[in-house]
Amino acid sequence: MAKDLGLDLVEISPKAVPPVCKIIDYQKFLYEQKKRDKAMKSKATKVIIKEIRFGPQTDEHDYEFKKKHAIKFLQDGAKLKAFVFFKGRSIIFKEQGQILLLKLAQELEEYGKVEQLPKLEGKRMIMFIAPKKVK
Repeated sequence: MAKDLGLDLVEISPKAVPPVCKIIDYQKFLYEQKKRDKAMKSKATKVIIKEIRFGPQTDEHDYEFKKKHAIKFLQDGAKLKAFVFFKGRSIIFKEQGQILLLKLAQELEEYGKVEQLPKLEGKRMIMFIAPKKVK
């Protein structure tokens, strides 16, 4: 039947008893499937992560400036990765770095919630903040 129509016989479900087959144009079928996959992929939400970097002894003005950027990122719906980078011997100030990140988390409470508390990884202390859902 497929040869008479100039189409292809495609096995849809080989494990079924009896196996399910369909008479279709296989190239058109592949094209439609690719088109459907592309549409599904475009509808998927993409997670954007913005980073803000501090030093252990970041000045108050710099802190406020970076906090303003953090608020903008969270309002735009991006996740925020705030980290304190310790250079050389400044690792002895890790308490200051943790205090700085916790202060940031507290001040950004109305814009986002802390996803991961400050954690030291090598020479960086990292904290993630996810944006709150906008209604």
